[in-house]
Amino acid sequence: MAVAVKIVVAVLVWLAPAVVLAFDVNGAALGGREADVKKAFPSAFCKPLDWKSAAADRRCDDAKISFGGVPARVTFYLKADAIQAFDLRFDSVERDKVTAQLKSRWGAPLSETTETFGQRERNERKLYKARWAKGRDQAVLTVPLERKRATLSASRGNFDEEIYRVR
Repeated sequence: MAVAVKIVVAVLVWLAPAVVLAFDVNGAALGGREADVKKAFPSAFCKPLDWKSAAADRRCDDAKISFGGVPARVTFYLKADAIQAFDLRFDSVERDKVTAQLKSRWGAPLSETTETFGQRERNERKLYKARWAKGRDQAVLTVPLERKRATLSASRGNFDEEIYRVR
């Protein structure tokens, strides 16, 4: 009996990092169901997509949520009742809070950079980006440092290429 308990504990410890790395917003994770979205965000409004797409057939929006104590908005994209992607939008001044929350949940990002775009100090824009990946799932935090709105996008497979492809 004691050996069986040790084996179960060892398996759970081995699987724990996989659970921690699931890309989610307040418990509604990639691969989850529409019911998970409604459970995490009871005021979410779900409806069919307004356009044909191979990537998703429904979307759920919630205008007022809290993610790690930061006010935000979220949109989930679903295909066959499975969450394929989500976009979280928040005020860019909250970058440090959101980044700390993501690192504590998902671990260190694969890449983390601040890029500068523009010409010779004129019209230069700085963009902070952090990227996480696990198998076919990926998440990217994009924060324009001189603008108001930042975005966290997470998706499965080739969702980004397929969602707006003209059919």
